[in-house]
Amino acid sequence: MKALHDIRTVSACAIVAVAWMSTIGDAQHTGKVFTPAIPKTWDDDAVARLEVPLANAAYSPANVSADVYYRLPVRPIYKSYPIYAPGREPDGYFEWLQQQEPEVTFNASKLQTESDWIRAGELVFDAPVLYPPFAGQAQRESDTYARTNVPLTRDGVMPFQRFVIRKKGVVEVGDGSCGQCHTRVMADGTVVKGAQGNFPGAQVVALGLRRRVAQSVDHGAELLAVRGGVQQRVNYGAPWIDPDPADDLLGSMDELIGSLEAIPAGVNPRGGASRRYPPQVPDIIGVQDRRYLDHTGLIRQRSIADLMRYAAVNQGAQYLARYGDFTPAEHLPPGTPIVDSRYSDEQLYALALYLYSLKAPLNPNRVDALAERGQQVFGRSGCATCHTPPLYTNNKLTPAEGFSIPSQDLHNDDVLLQSVGTDPGLALRTRRGTGYYKVPSLKGVWYRGPFEHNGSVATLEDWFDPARLRDDYVPTGFRGYGVTTRAVKGHPFGLDLSPDDRRALIAFLKTL
Repeated sequence: MKALHDIRTVSACAIVAVAWMSTIGDAQHTGKVFTPAIPKTWDDDAVARLEVPLANAAYSPANVSADVYYRLPVRPIYKSYPIYAPGREPDGYFEWLQQQEPEVTFNASKLQTESDWIRAGELVFDAPVLYPPFAGQAQRESDTYARTNVPLTRDGVMPFQRFVIRKKGVVEVGDGSCGQCHTRVMADGTVVKGAQGNFPGAQVVALGLRRRVAQSVDHGAELLAVRGGVQQRVNYGAPWIDPDPADDLLGSMDELIGSLEAIPAGVNPRGGASRRYPPQVPDIIGVQDRRYLDHTGLIRQRSIADLMRYAAVNQGAQYLARYGDFTPAEHLPPGTPIVDSRYSDEQLYALALYLYSLKAPLNPNRVDALAERGQQVFGRSGCATCHTPPLYTNNKLTPAEGFSIPSQDLHNDDVLLQSVGTDPGLALRTRRGTGYYKVPSLKGVWYRGPFEHNGSVATLEDWFDPARLRDDYVPTGFRGYGVTTRAVKGHPFGLDLSPDDRRALIAFLKTL
């Protein structure tokens, strides 16, 4: 287990981006008895058609069979408790936690109304899947918050992780929930669940590793050689790519830690990606209106069942899949919970209902004269071709630069023939790489950031700054390990606007 935990890079939290059929839409809180028609999550035929082929189609994942999947035991969801920052914890709180009995909170037989199911889905959203043995101390040390700038709520709660009681007297920090990545603390201390998160998870992991190295007699060589190598292989291994992403940025412990420290909040080196090409954490509010999940459009969403399948993939099943002759889970030690257990169909259905019920926070940006002018700029500049109202996306895929569109996709209405020229690394050099990027929605950009599929720029103003195309540009978001300056290439649309039109366009976009 330590092999998985020591170098884990916050990879499990990714119930991301997309859905086609708005079968749930606005949640009905009527109080009436609700009898859900729960689809089978791991249906062999549906799972076989779930994923877009990888850029090298021969290594597209072959997922485990339904028989194997359903033989995995169901994960219990234990009651969890808030984690307070040092100095904000109520008197006697931790001692009180040590007296609490374990309590399993998800029980489908007790769910009567649709509201009950949605509330139960929130439990799944916040439920950890891992329990790092070293995490509890760091979450109660003021140095962790000072050095990583973990955002806190008005009450001093760190809302990205939770204390969990699985055994009386043992208080654990739960890790890897959906909410860990998809929770955002706003400037006023309020919490928006489902938003692009702002937990600096990679930096917290890096700080923990620095502490472990300082305590190690061999200065981290054993951590790097054993734990680092195992974690890299599991999270990022793709032997058909040369060089294999699993071998990247693993030259020394300083390099490994430095690569994590270079990843800002809102960007996550999740499983299947890499620390060199980490994806931006997507906003999943409005997920029911998306056709594809992931920045690379990896998953097709044709129904609520596909969102359930994607949750299962991200919370463990991806490691059980076979890519050619490579299976990530084979590199894990026996008994690793993320691959030795699963969510039940009822848990996944409740989670999907909850995600479909999420609403954006109240937008403080009003439509004024400047925004109205920006709407005109948006229209005459042709932005709506790809970012089509009212969803502000056409829900299509665009090829990454250097990717040759397969012949069978040339007549696919969901595939655009033009590349926007952004960095192709995530789409071509990772285990999630399909050769495509999905066209993102612009809804909610006022509360999001950083932007681009790898979070290279912090704000919309930075995105529309023509200077970002220059090699001497200093990215305001994700820069990359050891990188001082680099161009943020691609998507030139809007960069040739006058300063006044650019300001107006940004004002309009912030009203969406």
